[in-house]
Amino acid sequence: MSATSDYETSDDRTLPTVVYALYLLGLVNGLTVLIGLIIAYANRNGSSSRAQSHYIFQIRTFWLAVVWWIVGGLCMMWGMMWGWIPIIGLVGIPFVILGGLVFAVTHVWFALRAIIGLVYVSRGEAHPRPRTWLA
Repeated sequence: MSATSDYETSDDRTLPTVVYALYLLGLVNGLTVLIGLIIAYANRNGSSSRAQSHYIFQIRTFWLAVVWWIVGGLCMMWGMMWGWIPIIGLVGIPFVILGGLVFAVTHVWFALRAIIGLVYVSRGEAHPRPRTWLA
C-alpha cells in the first residue's frame, strides 16, 4: 500500500510541476504554455483529486490569461489604428499604453499563479482554490 501512495504522490507532483514550469517558460517563448495546457487537459480527469485541483487551476489560468491578452491586444490595435490621426491620436496613444499595461499585468499575474501553484505542489498539497481569479 505504501508503494501505491508513493507512486500517487510522485505522480501528483511531477506532471503539475512540469505544467507550471512550461507555463513559466512560456512567458518567454509562448509555445510551451500550449504544451502545458495540453498536458493539463490530458491528465485532469484520470488523476487524483490533489493533482486534479492543480490541473483545473492551470487550465483556468491559461484561459483567463488569454482573455486578458486579447483585451490588451485589442486596446493596442485600436490605439495604433487611430493613433496616427491628430485629433483621435490623443485617444489612440493612451489605448496603446493601456494595452501594454494590460499585457504586463497579465504576464505578472500569470507568473505569480504559476509560482504559487508550484509552492502548493512542492508541499504536496492540492490547490485550495483552483477556480479563483486570484492565486
